Amino acid sequence: MPKLEPGNQAPPFALPDADGQVVSLSDFLGKRVIVYFYPKDSTPGCTKEACQFNESLSEFKRAGIEVIGISPDSGESHRRFAEKYGLTLRLLSDPTREVMKAYGAFGPKSMYGRQTEGVIRSTFLVGPDGKVEKLWYNVKADGHASKVLEAALSSG
Repeated sequence: MPKLEPGNQAPPFALPDADGQVVSLSDFLGKRVIVYFYPKDSTPGCTKEACQFNESLSEFKRAGIEVIGISPDSGESHRRFAEKYGLTLRLLSDPTREVMKAYGAFGPKSMYGRQTEGVIRSTFLVGPDGKVEKLWYNVKADGHASKVLEAALSSG
């Protein structure tokens, strides 16, 4: 899958959230939004990343930035995940992985020394014009949210 670069138009999407409400990238035109892709609800790394984004949510919102997490999990899985960890950020379902593929966030990756195909933990800061301002591929979950916040605040 081709990877995006800063300045590229962010691929459009319309995906259901935990309550089945469809959320589109176009809903955020005129605002900045963090779109982050993660492999699976309630796994150690994904939980750490989601909790850290959630802990920084008020700082992102003060800066006028929304945060959306996307994984292949179902709405029901997202609901349980959010309830268990007190998450208030929006989690969207991409079961076909088409949106992930459009962002270059699904494809070949190395896991424990062997090649596999799966979700590539990735984050995108999309500007008010719908273009990618900053991006991170193959991120380490722990501490990533604070790096994204710092980069977003310094560029906004």
